[in-house]
Amino acid sequence: MAGKFLGKTIVVTGSGKEKGLGQGILRAFASEGANCVISDLRIDAEAEGVAAELRGRGTKVATIACDVSDAAQCSALINQAVAKFGGVDIFVNNAGIGFLMKPLLEVDTAKEWDRVISVNLSGAFYCTQAAAKSMVAAGKGGRIINIASQAAKTGFPHLPAYVSSKHGMVGLTRASAVELGAHGITVNAVCPNHVTTGLGAQQNDYFSKLLGFGTVEAYLANMSAKNPMGRPGLPSDTAAACLWLASEDAFYVTGEAINVSGGEEMH
Repeated sequence: MAGKFLGKTIVVTGSGKEKGLGQGILRAFASEGANCVISDLRIDAEAEGVAAELRGRGTKVATIACDVSDAAQCSALINQAVAKFGGVDIFVNNAGIGFLMKPLLEVDTAKEWDRVISVNLSGAFYCTQAAAKSMVAAGKGGRIINIASQAAKTGFPHLPAYVSSKHGMVGLTRASAVELGAHGITVNAVCPNHVTTGLGAQQNDYFSKLLGFGTVEAYLANMSAKNPMGRPGLPSDTAAACLWLASEDAFYVTGEAINVSGGEEMH
């Protein structure tokens, strides 16, 4: 297999779901020859299916369970990936919780706020730190890409923890980029608009009712009508941005939070 990432290894958290952003990112890198590490909270039948599909393309694949809210498990994820493939060249913080939708005044601190922050923001920090330590030790540079959101740029109702965590992820991106640039490691965030993955489907159902649309289809049609490109996002849109950020063409790009929103988000 040929490709611009032949011999490179990419690890993507939260990538064990069919039709998810993580799967889309791995497919794109697999098509360019990368070794792929699938990581999710559990390596269940669905995650094994994602792995089987990639292996069917001729890709070298490892599956590693990791609860990113546990710093020790994040370190173990990197160690196991290094043991399997000899190093980690590209790390994508994709794991996240976006399905806890509730008005600000009703959010339960311990059960909801803390859980979202522990996965979306603390998890990104733990994994960034572990991946960066490995990259620095290897001395070959690297790429860290954080999957943020349009919610990292704009506030949305009934998602206080999610919006806060994604804004925080952009701050983590910038702080990490400042310190890791000297080691040849770039750190960037990708900020997709609404993508109709499994997580997105739960949001579709909730917000179509909250905003008074009769059906999910009517809600999505309205969303498409407001987008300059005429549709919601696709996993392949985010994956294409990740491919570029991980490439040598983007070596001088770091600390950025790049919108991939069809023009829906412009700052």
